[in-house]
Amino acid sequence: MTLRNISLILVALVLAAVPVFAGSIQTFMAIVFAKSLAVLGIILLLQAGQVSFGHGMFFATGAYTVAFLGRYLGGGDLVLLVAAGLVTSLVLGVAVGLFVVRYRYIFFGMLNLAFSMVLYSILEKFFHLTGGSDGVRIRRPTFLGQTFDRGQFDTVIYYATLVMALGAAILVWRYLKSPLGQALKAIKTNETRLEYIGLSARSVLLVGYVISAVLCGLGGASLGIIQGIATPEYTYWTRSSEFVFIAILGGIGNVAGALTGSLVYEAVRTYAAAFVADSWQLILGFVLLVIILRAPEGIVGLATSMAERRRASRAVETGK
Repeated sequence: MTLRNISLILVALVLAAVPVFAGSIQTFMAIVFAKSLAVLGIILLLQAGQVSFGHGMFFATGAYTVAFLGRYLGGGDLVLLVAAGLVTSLVLGVAVGLFVVRYRYIFFGMLNLAFSMVLYSILEKFFHLTGGSDGVRIRRPTFLGQTFDRGQFDTVIYYATLVMALGAAILVWRYLKSPLGQALKAIKTNETRLEYIGLSARSVLLVGYVISAVLCGLGGASLGIIQGIATPEYTYWTRSSEFVFIAILGGIGNVAGALTGSLVYEAVRTYAAAFVADSWQLILGFVLLVIILRAPEGIVGLATSMAERRRASRAVETGK
């Protein structure tokens, strides 16, 4: 077993032990896991050199699916609600993706932004159905038919989001290593050569786009259940920009950047807001400036580079 695998297992064990030894932060960590799912979708698209400023629409789709279905079922079951959020975000991802994958770069980003703002307006204006800016309340669901009180359910949703976040990270990592994932990266470097070998760049990008939409939908469904509400703010442009911000902060070259960036972002936002009131955005701005100027590969990339330099230094010292 490699050192990397051992490290991953240790990280998973530490995270699994959080409700036992640090129960007070389990809701905070569940929010981190939920957002990391959406950021993972953004990182996936960035492999093809495409930036979306509208993936909040899939985030909101997952949350509102949970809200409406839960209201119809009188609460519903966690597994069913999350699965429904996955399906609706997949359907919307295919519908929007068939149109936007024909465009690249700024046009790709702006079209996604336009779609997300259309959805935002619909959610705001149809208040008799969507609750307008107040949103829709999400009742606490059961889990596999079992009912839990607030404290017990916080632990259930923590482990559910942890499993989804780690499982999604592994699946995306394997996808990016596959021939289809390599083709997705080729769109960024030389799309024409991809066409020469018989692969449709649009089809390759569409697959990546739909996967990213599903990841955002899962994140939105999870965060909606955690917070107990779905609001139009989930699809507002600031939410989509937040995902891009976190992806750059954590590092776009590694799937671990999604979880790392989400953890640092939420920690700075939570604790900076507690100490400097309304100025936490200023602190986040400085953090992002330092990352871009001093470590453009993000926090994970910086840590990887430091580890490689340390290994090289040791090799020189030992004469190997």
